[in-house]
Amino acid sequence: MSEFKDSMMQRFLKYVTFDTESNDAATVVPTTEGQFVFARFLEQELKAMGLSDIVLDEKGYLYATLPANTEKELPVIGFIAHLDTSPDMSGRDVKPRVVNYKGGDIVLCSKDSIVLSPSDFPELADYIGHELVVTDGHTLLGADDKAGVAEIVTAIEYLQAHPEIEHGKIRIAFNPDEEIGRGAHNFNVPHFGCDWAYTVDGGAEGELEFENFNAGSALFSIQGRNVHPGYAKDRMLNALRVATAIVAAIPAAESPECTEGYQGFYHLMGINGGVDHAEVSYIIRDHNSEIFAKRMEFMRTVEKAMCEKYGNGVVSLELKEQYRNMREQVEPKMHIIELAKKAMIDADVVPHVKPIRGGTDGAQLSFMGLPCPNMFAGGINFHSRYEFVSLQVMQKAVMTIVNIAAGVKELYLK
Repeated sequence: MSEFKDSMMQRFLKYVTFDTESNDAATVVPTTEGQFVFARFLEQELKAMGLSDIVLDEKGYLYATLPANTEKELPVIGFIAHLDTSPDMSGRDVKPRVVNYKGGDIVLCSKDSIVLSPSDFPELADYIGHELVVTDGHTLLGADDKAGVAEIVTAIEYLQAHPEIEHGKIRIAFNPDEEIGRGAHNFNVPHFGCDWAYTVDGGAEGELEFENFNAGSALFSIQGRNVHPGYAKDRMLNALRVATAIVAAIPAAESPECTEGYQGFYHLMGINGGVDHAEVSYIIRDHNSEIFAKRMEFMRTVEKAMCEKYGNGVVSLELKEQYRNMREQVEPKMHIIELAKKAMIDADVVPHVKPIRGGTDGAQLSFMGLPCPNMFAGGINFHSRYEFVSLQVMQKAVMTIVNIAAGVKELYLK
């Protein structure tokens, strides 16, 4: 793999310079033109590599094939990463640099005193001796998920250079708008044509995930009554005060900052408006489907209580289910998890199987007929100015992909 380290690094450093933030307010697909620019660049790169069946559709979904190099009948597997970066922080004018990390603080920007410090991020201690890619502290890096894109492309390059590694047909796909929950919405599963796939979109080395939250959203709309404050007694109904009553009715101890592991939560996303009209938005998460249903129903009881207190019709609630726990789709096919675990071990990686405290495109794809667990890409501190990735961990991700591709033959023909 060492002979491909430089090409992997240069590829990644180039990818992060594309501004590909997604935009939740947009109605077009992809939601930003930068994602299409990046997809077109990748399309040309894949063509130059000699891949087949390359299709970039009108919505920015890019598909390609590495043909099988064996006549043995093997399942078709896929690897998927997303083109966009999070709108939580700017992805424009990313200035990546490589640091040979020997411990201590990494000064991202001395002028503005932006420091990546082990006192704030103790996990840095695990990366002493690694080459870390960081930014100047004014943007995110974009390892989520351009590290995954670079690793998939480099793994394909490696397999092309090593024809002695027998593998079946391999499909790859790069999709837009994952960060705003729309990445799978226009994914053409029949065209992709895989028996199963892996999203390469996880974090630290060894992460392997096939469980995620059941997810929903709640939007409370509050109709107040605005009256001149000098004459407001017994007349005004302040929508913002009703909003604070809604927040007070929802258990603060069941928020993201108070929960971990398999624990679910109610996450307050926003309070907007004024005296006359206000909105309170939440997302609801739980791994357990029965508890998730109870959480959704609890929001209805809050709506009812508010209407009883402030008047019928003052508060209305819009509840939506967003995605479900992929475990029920993957569990009947656990060989795809065992294959990934063995591939990691063979790449000198300790598998760390854990639930995702969030969701991936793979969750939605699994319910669209494509079982799709998630594996590590190596990035740390996603969506933040403190994001970084280890080149050594990226190399291990590449080899894990290669080993999965090679391991299918052993799995099915042993």
